[in-house]
Amino acid sequence: MERCGWAGQEQIYLQYHDTEWGVPEYDSRALWEKLILDGFQAGLSWITILRKRDNFRSAFAGFDPNVVAGWGEPEIERLLGDPGIVRHRGKIEATIGNAHAWQKIEREQGFDRFLWRYVGGKPVQNTWASLAEVPTFTPLSMQISKDLKKAGFRFCGPTIVYAFMQAVGMVNDHLITCPCHDLVARQAGASRAT
Repeated sequence: MERCGWAGQEQIYLQYHDTEWGVPEYDSRALWEKLILDGFQAGLSWITILRKRDNFRSAFAGFDPNVVAGWGEPEIERLLGDPGIVRHRGKIEATIGNAHAWQKIEREQGFDRFLWRYVGGKPVQNTWASLAEVPTFTPLSMQISKDLKKAGFRFCGPTIVYAFMQAVGMVNDHLITCPCHDLVARQAGASRAT
């Protein structure tokens, strides 16, 4: 059994692959954080974001959307001057807007329920034998992307959304040759109420 080939050899990447990627996440705030980080990844490699994740958490108030939603130009300028994160005005502004969108969904139904209803509350268990089989987006990620945009989110295209779905365990895309495939499938547990 071998790990998924994308995990490389760097310890931070191996640990992420082995302990986080694909593990079902049901916490609304944590889901928002992962979606934001996937948006920041656009055009970059995930390892870049992973190396800066602690800096992102510090810069964005622990990814508390209720705090970030109150930010404006002073905080944008502060973040643009922070070398510990990806300094992209559009992505920073989108994060503030996405915090507002998160608040609305969270109030109305819960961000976790909003997302997990797309898969009936239970992770989709894929059985890919090679990385070449794994899609970069799916009809479902296209629908979720469309619905997120309608709700006011930005930097959430179908490819970003599918990477997010993989990361938070909405789909189990560990290869069947990876020891984490069965481990994550067992962690999926019982179906979550939608």
